[in-house]
Amino acid sequence: MDHTPPLESARQATPPALPRRTTRSWLLLPLRLAYGLYAGAVFAACALLALVPLACVPTLPGRRRLVRRVGRTVLGLVGMPVRTHWHGPLPDPCIVVANHCSYLDGVVLCAVLPPRFDFVIKREMDSVPLAAFLLKRIGVQFVTRGNRAGSLRDALRVMRSAAGGRSLAFFPEGTFEVGPTLLRFHTGAFAAAERAGAPVVPLVLRGTRRCLPPGSFLPRPGRIEVRSLPVLVPVAGDGDGAARLRDAARAAILAALDGNEGTQA
Repeated sequence: MDHTPPLESARQATPPALPRRTTRSWLLLPLRLAYGLYAGAVFAACALLALVPLACVPTLPGRRRLVRRVGRTVLGLVGMPVRTHWHGPLPDPCIVVANHCSYLDGVVLCAVLPPRFDFVIKREMDSVPLAAFLLKRIGVQFVTRGNRAGSLRDALRVMRSAAGGRSLAFFPEGTFEVGPTLLRFHTGAFAAAERAGAPVVPLVLRGTRRCLPPGSFLPRPGRIEVRSLPVLVPVAGDGDGAARLRDAARAAILAALDGNEGTQA
């Protein structure tokens, strides 16, 4: 005979309630899917519409100004307004280095930096047909990773560009991870700055990780912030100048992120 009290039997028969956060996430999923489809359609439509002008505009600065306007328009249409906070005018020339949190980061920098900047990105993007065309038309400099000879050749080319007075923009981490981590910085950007005697401007990106998390295909609306930090100037004759610049830039960006290894990005 079952001696379990009726109330206890009812408790055992009732399935446990889902955590409130899990239930809310499931309820919001259709909205996130709808927004993701809308945002993807806006990005694709604007990229396609920009193809003809990019193919026709004869000058590199003109093409970069076009992409800058398109980037700002797209981010505004999908509910990702960008706010900029400049510590002062960007030196001309200079090397800009920014933390890397999301696939949105490149779009954001295109939308906020003056058209004189060359972007330095991994060569893998050269194999993506539409992206490769857009990137080549705005004068992106591709660099090889994992191939010693190719990496050295590309590094020397980038150094010559910096020494020739070109302003360059880097993500010195080279990539980003799913976890909110500020990865170690590679030295290439800082070696170019040291060789050219060009100042380094650290930039802090916030909000892009939340708007498009790594490993996710579902974006979400939100504010994005770009903040420049005080300029770092190479010291002539310093044998470890590139490494010192690298460490100083990473420390400045990490401090601006409240020391949380990028968790607020």
